[in-house]
Amino acid sequence: MTVTGPDFLALQVRDLERAAAFYETRLGLRRVPASPPGAVVFDTSPISFAVREPLPGVDLDAASPRPGLGVALWLHADDAQVVHDELAAAGVPIVAAPVDGPFGRMFTFTDPDGYAITIHDKA
Repeated sequence: MTVTGPDFLALQVRDLERAAAFYETRLGLRRVPASPPGAVVFDTSPISFAVREPLPGVDLDAASPRPGLGVALWLHADDAQVVHDELAAAGVPIVAAPVDGPFGRMFTFTDPDGYAITIHDKA
């Protein structure tokens, strides 16, 4: 038996509709036509990305200093600088300013639940 790699990523969020709206309006992601109960799946490739209600026993408010600490979640964009500028103008917290690196232009912001998300633009 061999594992072939990541195939689905989901963030557990406090308010499903608020989180889904953030990813739609701020990052331009689109929902798939049908998602499982308690989740919103977006049309992303090559790996599906979703936000979902917390699983039993998960307390996001107890996550310190923020949920997902120690996990690196990177999303690709055509132009990371444009995404940065739009998020910054909208008041979204930027935790690492744009820099050029091995993955192109990249920066990190926090979403409404405090997850640190890095955007990069190297294909």
